[in-house]
Amino acid sequence: MKTYSARAKDIQKKWVLVDADGLIVGRAATIIANRLRGKHKPTFTPHLDCGDNVVVINAEKVVLTGNKRQAKTYYWHTGFPGGIKERKAHQYLDGKFPERVLEAAVRRMLPGGPLKRQQLSNLRIYRGTAHPHEAQSPEKLDIASLNPKNTLRG
Repeated sequence: MKTYSARAKDIQKKWVLVDADGLIVGRAATIIANRLRGKHKPTFTPHLDCGDNVVVINAEKVVLTGNKRQAKTYYWHTGFPGGIKERKAHQYLDGKFPERVLEAAVRRMLPGGPLKRQQLSNLRIYRGTAHPHEAQSPEKLDIASLNPKNTLRG
């Protein structure tokens, strides 16, 4: 028996809507990353973009457990000598772009390379409930009901 390997023409992508209101960042990011890679499908092929298109709404309402909201630090470098910069998670969540916390968590859970950039182009994160993808009629994925630990209320 031969191992099945999908081709690019065999891939069928769906649209998935995730409401991030009250979800724990890391748990939501793992599920979203698996959806982007396509690991939930029986036709998963590691070298192809066989994942779904994921739309995340209410990204400003994600939850960090413990003291991570105040203590978690995001670093980046400007490219100049001594150009290391840092920002705390609460500064992102209370600031202008709160969706960057969830985006960084998902980005860091995908394996690197050109395929990562292609898979991340299928991720759309919005801070409020409105999104411009109603025409694609995304099906709702209720992450909170998959496991009680996915929210603090559970």
